[in-house]
Amino acid sequence: MIKKIENDKKVGNTNIKILYPGSVFENSTDSGLGSIGRIDHANIGGNVTIKMHPHINDDILSYFRTGHAVHTDSEGFQATVSRNKLMLMKAGKLFYHEETMPEPLEGLQIFIRPKSKDLKPEVIFQDLNETDSADSWRLLASPTEQTQLQFSSETWIYDTKLTNGKTIELPDLPKNGLAGLLYVFQGNVVLNNDINPLKGESVLFKNEQIDINALETSELVLFITDENSEYYDGGMYSGNKH
Repeated sequence: MIKKIENDKKVGNTNIKILYPGSVFENSTDSGLGSIGRIDHANIGGNVTIKMHPHINDDILSYFRTGHAVHTDSEGFQATVSRNKLMLMKAGKLFYHEETMPEPLEGLQIFIRPKSKDLKPEVIFQDLNETDSADSWRLLASPTEQTQLQFSSETWIYDTKLTNGKTIELPDLPKNGLAGLLYVFQGNVVLNNDINPLKGESVLFKNEQIDINALETSELVLFITDENSEYYDGGMYSGNKH
């Protein structure tokens, strides 16, 4: 299975475009794809504060590529999240946070479904040694000790910056039968000489061999999930909306 998701399938506004990856399938009973609940592509002007607000049973990865946000939360953490610093908020039973964006910001807020409901809230930060992973996949978060950012559910997230003219295959996945979503954060690529997702578009796949060729230098984010694993789909934002 391989299916392109065009930009007109998103909902939201000019500041935040929301992708519910399961909603593109006809007769789908789930707005998500396995443990991948929702992906927000944020493009926000400077001098903006999103006041303290709750999250319940969401695992939220902040992946910002331009600008930065100052994060404050109910667990007593405060930190600046940017291209060089990732943040994973594991909301669990109840969690509040606030974000202040003093300059224009573009990035993804990724809502992953936890393995089970009402887990203990936790916030994890990770400094990136390199801003970009040039022409190779970088594993950012996983359910294992391979990564500092760990999901409770069977979810893996990778990224790469693919140079114009270069081709890359999918990384070696941890097991067979996994589903994936390739998100084009910036650029223009073609998959298997056939499918051409542009900036903001994505491709769903399962049990496919995929070659990705960059028609211009492109920033890509790869989401992998085990649809047959245990996850809780009643989260405040990551939960099923159907």
